Amino acid sequence: MAAPARPAVQYLLVRYAKRGKMRFASHRDVGRAFERGVRRAALPIAHSGGFTPHPKISYAGGAPTGVASEAEYLSLALTSPQDPGLVRDRLDAALPDGIDVIDVTEYSGGTLAGRLTASEWRVTLPGVSPDAAAAAARAFLSAAHVPVERITSKGARRLDVRAAVVTMELDQRRRGAYPYEGGALRIVVRHTEPAVRPDDVLTALRQVAGIVPAPPATVTRLAQGVLTGEDVAAGGAVADGELIAGGTAAGGGDMAAGGATADRQERAGFASQERS
Repeated sequence: MAAPARPAVQYLLVRYAKRGKMRFASHRDVGRAFERGVRRAALPIAHSGGFTPHPKISYAGGAPTGVASEAEYLSLALTSPQDPGLVRDRLDAALPDGIDVIDVTEYSGGTLAGRLTASEWRVTLPGVSPDAAAAAARAFLSAAHVPVERITSKGARRLDVRAAVVTMELDQRRRGAYPYEGGALRIVVRHTEPAVRPDDVLTALRQVAGIVPAPPATVTRLAQGVLTGEDVAAGGAVADGELIAGGTAAGGGDMAAGGATADRQERAGFASQERS
């Protein structure tokens, strides 16, 4: 007879980054790394019941393989209360280089999907000048629809990328980068079903403006959060300043947890993401 599972008494929200070579790790690879890291850090993780118990680690939608991120999220269910700062340090030390724990906070539990309704991406376009990148963004935003086709395991799917993109603008903070790095765009994309991925946005830019980076574009997720004015899932809003994204959402306001202003977002942690 299987032993009864110990109940969870604390939930922690973990924000982590995928950097360097770890951007090529799949979502499954990252999940295995965290399961090993939780064991090595000796965290009192809760487990599911039954004959094949699994650690109670819940993941938000992961960044695609090959894409770096400064804002990935998961939640941990623990069977005894722990100090979030100590959990951050112990878990970070137990994970491989390139998967870095940025912050750990208390969490009310439940699913993350309703609390992460949009992402901000930085897309660097090697060989494309900043002026050309800005012109491509204007051409994209002026289009009513930008359909692209993606091949999936279930066949071809047609997506309207324009409907998912909230805002797209030149990243002025990278305008002075070395010329070979090209222009960079900051793009806020609403989480949809099916999800519109950075590759879909690049395909759309090629269609509307003939943008073809050489070598391939590099993509980093800078932040995830909720768009101001959109409802947060039952259970209450996330802590102010925890889930943020810079940029102005056209027609939807700034993207932030708790409706923080753009200046507040900068102070709350957006600037620290520029190290990537």
